[in-house]
Amino acid sequence: MQTTFTPEQLAEPGTARANQILRTCVHCGFCTATCPTYQVLGDELDSPRGRIYLIKDMLENERVPDAKTVKHIDRCLSCLACMTTCPSGVHYMHLVDHARAYIEKNYDRPWSDRALRWILAQVLPYPMRFRLALLGAKIGRPFARFMPDPRLRAMLEMAPKVIPPVSRNDDPQTFAVADKKMRVALMTGCAQKALNTDINDATIRLLTRFGAEVVVAEGAGCCGALTHHMGKEAESHAAAAANIRAWVREMDQGGLDAIVINTSGCGTTVKDYGHMFRNDPLAADAARVAAIAMDVSEVLMKLDLPAGADKGTKVAYHAACSLQHGQKIKTYPKDLLKKAGFTVLEPADSHLCCGSAGTYNLMQPEISKQLKARKVTTLEALVPDIIAAGNIGCMMQIGSATAVPIVHTVELLDWATGGPQPPALLASGNSAPQVPILR
Repeated sequence: MQTTFTPEQLAEPGTARANQILRTCVHCGFCTATCPTYQVLGDELDSPRGRIYLIKDMLENERVPDAKTVKHIDRCLSCLACMTTCPSGVHYMHLVDHARAYIEKNYDRPWSDRALRWILAQVLPYPMRFRLALLGAKIGRPFARFMPDPRLRAMLEMAPKVIPPVSRNDDPQTFAVADKKMRVALMTGCAQKALNTDINDATIRLLTRFGAEVVVAEGAGCCGALTHHMGKEAESHAAAAANIRAWVREMDQGGLDAIVINTSGCGTTVKDYGHMFRNDPLAADAARVAAIAMDVSEVLMKLDLPAGADKGTKVAYHAACSLQHGQKIKTYPKDLLKKAGFTVLEPADSHLCCGSAGTYNLMQPEISKQLKARKVTTLEALVPDIIAAGNIGCMMQIGSATAVPIVHTVELLDWATGGPQPPALLASGNSAPQVPILR
C-alpha cells in the first residue's frame, strides 16, 4: 500500500510505525475471510482491510476522527485473526492500537461514551473496586431489562451469581518448593481476582507440585491491556510500568525463569511490553520482561507433566483469540489435556472470537451476543462434559449462555494431578467421571 506521510509526520515514532505497517498491506482481502465482525455485519469497513483504509486516511491527513471512522474502529475486537490469516505479515495489532490512541486524543466522544469508558477504566483494573461494582450489579441485575442503554444492560447481566471470596494466595509472597526446577513470577492480574479466584489457586498448586517456586511480586497488578485497547496510553503505561519494576526487582534479586500468565489476553499485552515501551526510559527493562513472559501452558510443557490414564471425560477446548492469534499458542493446552487423559474436542470455526474481547461485550453488546451465540452453538454441538479455556473473559462470556460447566485449563490439569475438583464442576452438578490421579 502506498503512503504519503511527510518527513515531519514520520518523525513521530507512532506514525513511523504505522507507516511501516500500512506499506506491508497489499489489499488482498484474505483477512475478510476470518474477521468475525465482517462475517456478522458484512460491511467492508468492518473488516481489517476496510479499517486499514480508514486509519490510513485519518493519520495521513492528520484529521480529527469522524464518527464513521470511530464507529468502525470501535467495532474491532482486536481478536487478531487477521494477523494469523495475512500472508503479508501486516501487524494489525500495533496499527489499530495506535489508531485508538489517536482517536482518544483527538475525538470528542458523546458524554455517555466518555462516562462509560471512564468508569470501566477506573473500576475493572482494580480488584476491590471491581468487587464492589459486581455487588452493585448483582443487586441491580433484576432491573437490567429496564435499562434504555444496551451497554448498561450488559454490565448488569455480566455480574456472576456468586462473587468469590478474596484469595490470600494473590497477596505478595513466595510459594517455595523442596526440589526446585525453576523460579517463576505469577501475574495474578486484576479482573480475574474479582471474578474467579480458583484459577490462580489452581495455577499455584500445579506449578509448585511439579517443581516451580512461585513468586507473587510486590507491586505487580493489572497488565494495562484494558486501558491500552481503549487508547488510554497514560493509564496503560502506568499499570505496565508498575509490573515491569516489580518483576525486574525479582529478576535482579532472586532470578526468574519465567513470568507466568494464566489470562491469555494479559499475556499478549505483557509479551508486547518491549514495543509499548520502545521509546521510554524503561525500554530495556520492558524488553527483559517481555522476553521471559510465558503463558502457563508454555511453562507446564517445560515442566513435563506425567501422562495419565484415559478418563472418559470429553472436554471441548475453546481457543482464546489472544492465545491462538495473539501469542500463536495453538497446541500446548490441548496437548497437556490429552496427556492428562482427557478426550479433547474442537468446535467448528475454532478460529473465531466468542465476542468477549476485554470490554467489547460491554461496549458492543449486540455484536458480542451474536458471536457468543455462534460460539456456544458450536461448542454444545460437541456434547462435551466440560468446556475448557485459557482466558477469564472467554469463560465468563461462554459460561453466561450454556449449562455446560466451563473451567480454566489449569483447573483440569490440577485436578488430574491431585488437586481438588474444580468448583465450577461441583456447583454445576456435573456428572463427569472421577479423574484418576496421574502417577
